[in-house]
Amino acid sequence: MAKRLIIAIMFCFLAHSVWAAELVMVEQPGCAWCAKWDHEVSAIYPLTPEGQAAPLRRVDLRAKPDDLTYSRSVVFTPTFLLMENGVELARIEGYPGEDFFWGLLGMLLKQNTDFKGAS
Repeated sequence: MAKRLIIAIMFCFLAHSVWAAELVMVEQPGCAWCAKWDHEVSAIYPLTPEGQAAPLRRVDLRAKPDDLTYSRSVVFTPTFLLMENGVELARIEGYPGEDFFWGLLGMLLKQNTDFKGAS
């Protein structure tokens, strides 16, 4: 019985992680706008409804992971890619400031996922 419960829990976790959206932040060392995003948003991001809907994953501009498929090349940093199953759904190029970032991200999440926003 305990073994079945453990297997069921593991299956649910794996199914969620495979199908869940994620926000990929493409960055590079020395990027002033990346540092500004870090200062203004990074600490609170995982605590927000957006952070729960699309957990953050950071990748280097020059070291694209093999498990991600971009719709086109990333040129600017930071670039935020809304991904599902490793495939890009939408992007925000650059960091327009905290207020615009949250508005743009909320819009992308609502257009591309079942995200409802804060209740």
